Amino acid sequence: MASTSAEIIAFLLTISGWVLVSSTLPTDYWKVSTIDGTVITTATFWANLWKTCVTDSTGVSNCKDFPSMLALDGYIQACRGLMISAVCLGFFGAVFGLLGMKCTKVGGSDQTKAKIACLAGLMFILSGLCSMTSCSLYANRITSEFFDPSFVAQKYELGAALFIGWAGASLCIIGGIIFCFSIAENSNSARRGYAYNGATSVMSSRTKVHNSVPDKTPPKHFDKNAYV
Repeated sequence: MASTSAEIIAFLLTISGWVLVSSTLPTDYWKVSTIDGTVITTATFWANLWKTCVTDSTGVSNCKDFPSMLALDGYIQACRGLMISAVCLGFFGAVFGLLGMKCTKVGGSDQTKAKIACLAGLMFILSGLCSMTSCSLYANRITSEFFDPSFVAQKYELGAALFIGWAGASLCIIGGIIFCFSIAENSNSARRGYAYNGATSVMSSRTKVHNSVPDKTPPKHFDKNAYV
C-alpha cells in the first residue's frame, strides 16, 4: 500500500514537472531588459529560443524571428535540442509510468511493472537533467554578459521562463527518483512473501495422516472370564 501511494505521488510530481518543462519551451520571457523613463517604462526587450521582441509603453510588440538555425549562436541551438529532448523523454516517461504503476491493470506481473516503473523514473530523471542543463546554460550566458564590463550591447536579466524550467526539472528528478526506488520495494516485498518451513520427513507425514484419520475400530467388550 505504501509503495502504491509513493508511485501515485511520484506520477503526480513528474507529470506536473513535465507540464512545466513543456510550457517553458514556447514561453516568451527567457531573458528580459527594460528601458525606464521618468514615470513609466518606455520599452521592454525580451527574447526566447525562437525570437527577439520589443514592447513599447502602449503594449504593442514588434518581434523578429531568428533568421536561420545554422546562423544561431551555439548556446541557443544547444538549449533548443535539450528542451525538445526533455519534452520527448517526459512524454515517454509518462506512458511507461502509467504501465508500471501498481494501481493500473496493464503491464504484466508485479516484477515486470516494477521494471517498467524504474525505466519511467530514469526517463524522467533524464528529462529533468536536460531541462536543468538548458536553463542553466542560457542563464550562464545572460549573467556572463551582464557582468562583463567589455560587453557594450544590450544587457539582459533572467526571465520567468528560466525559473519555471528549473522548477519543472526539479519535480521531474524528484519524481523519477521515487519511481526508481519502487523496484527495490517490490523486490523486498517479494522476498518477505516467501517463507521456508523446512523439510518434512516421511515418518512425520505418516504420523499426521494417521492422527488425522478417525479410529473407526469398534470397542471391545470383555466378559468376566477375560479377567480370570
